[in-house]
Amino acid sequence: MTSAIDALAADLTLAQSGLKWVNSFARLDPGFYTELQPTPLPSPYWVGRSRALARELGLEDHWLESDEALAALTGNQMLRGSRPLASVYSGHQFGMWAGQLGDGRAISLGEIATAGGAQEIQLKGAGRTPYSRMGDGRAVLRSSIREFLCSEALHGLGIPTTRALCVTGSDALVRREEIETAAVVTRTAPSFIRFGHFEHFSYSNQQVQLKTLADYVIDRFYPACRETKQPYAALLEAVSERTAHLMAAWQAVGFCHGVMNTDNMSILGLTIDYGPFQFLDAFDPGHICNHSDTQGRYAYNKQPNMAYWNLFCLGQALLPLIEEQDQALAALESYKTVFPEALEARMRAKLGLTDAQPEDKALIDDTFRLLSSNKVDYTIFWRRLCGFTPHSGHEPVRDLFFDRESFNAWALQYSERLAPVDIGLRANLMLKNNPKFVLRNHLGEEAIRAAKLKDFSGVNTLLTLLQAPFDEHPGHDRFTDFPPDWAASIAISCSS
Repeated sequence: MTSAIDALAADLTLAQSGLKWVNSFARLDPGFYTELQPTPLPSPYWVGRSRALARELGLEDHWLESDEALAALTGNQMLRGSRPLASVYSGHQFGMWAGQLGDGRAISLGEIATAGGAQEIQLKGAGRTPYSRMGDGRAVLRSSIREFLCSEALHGLGIPTTRALCVTGSDALVRREEIETAAVVTRTAPSFIRFGHFEHFSYSNQQVQLKTLADYVIDRFYPACRETKQPYAALLEAVSERTAHLMAAWQAVGFCHGVMNTDNMSILGLTIDYGPFQFLDAFDPGHICNHSDTQGRYAYNKQPNMAYWNLFCLGQALLPLIEEQDQALAALESYKTVFPEALEARMRAKLGLTDAQPEDKALIDDTFRLLSSNKVDYTIFWRRLCGFTPHSGHEPVRDLFFDRESFNAWALQYSERLAPVDIGLRANLMLKNNPKFVLRNHLGEEAIRAAKLKDFSGVNTLLTLLQAPFDEHPGHDRFTDFPPDWAASIAISCSS
């Protein structure tokens, strides 16, 4: 009977959008989740919508403009064919075992079939769940806008990430450090399964459920692992490699996540759970973007090692399935090889180097040291460097440095490396790898302040720029300026 109901649910079509619900995760044992309904919010209104993502999902434009869409994506009205649920997981938070966690304010509506594969639709801030741990299950406007914009910003940068379809707001009040208003962000991903899902079943000695979850992930997302002698070790290796590529992408663009707990690590190697994130302004390798991270565990330069630590936790969780500790450790070794290779490849592209040479690592390291010692604005440096030529005066780039002699020495080193590189190919490569626009904290703060007054133009403008961050966007140069002095006082914490 259950399979017949599931088959019927999979065929149900959303008349307004033409989408079909798949709901594969909901077909797992109920021990993986709790089915429940979102808690409505009064008088919702639109804050921002990603029409680009809507088109990828197959949503019709007129539906995304409708009152029905507004109600459904706030959690006030159910979509026919959806199966709302909150999943259970556990995790290590700031290096300490935190025990059971779970979707405390996120409710999955289910998965829909799209041209690019099934996508899960999740409402974040949709009310209490059994995993809320005394919380109210709500998200606030400021954090919802930040996640909406940064999800789409990282996608525009070509960095693996969950996506954000829209933000809806309400005048309902929410208490955090101060009284704020509620919001719901609708986000999508092929799956929101985290390292912490595996930790939950492993630490509670639920090995049947652990195997069920691992088999589900392998069959849906890593089918090549099934063909190996030890599919669970192969899964760990594949996740390690995806995570290594993700860390290389973060480091290359100067992105700080801020809360790299195991429950915030995607099994698909996606950027997930945007809390106290930040794009670097002045380059400071030890920068801590999370005001709550008093020990600096998740500082920018520690992110690659923290990713490996989290992968080690995942390996421990999978050990009952892998059985041999040496096999698990061998699977993790791929991270140590893939990450430095991936980061070097990305940095070569940022420098406009079209081939690999043995001296490139030294040049990259020297570049980082020079930026750090001069506290140079990271994004502006790389974008200006796109116009650097061995025979130019280098003034636009040199003007960023107070230590001119060190810059001149570096410029000579760089010029010698560029000598055999075609100028046209180099410029094209650099312009595609050095964004003009990133979501700086002060730009997000400006948009949030306006949105609190029901002016959403700043959100929409930023969305347009960030979805195409490598383009010039004439007339929007103020969004590429140095941050104002007050930006340094912006404190982003885990509270949202």
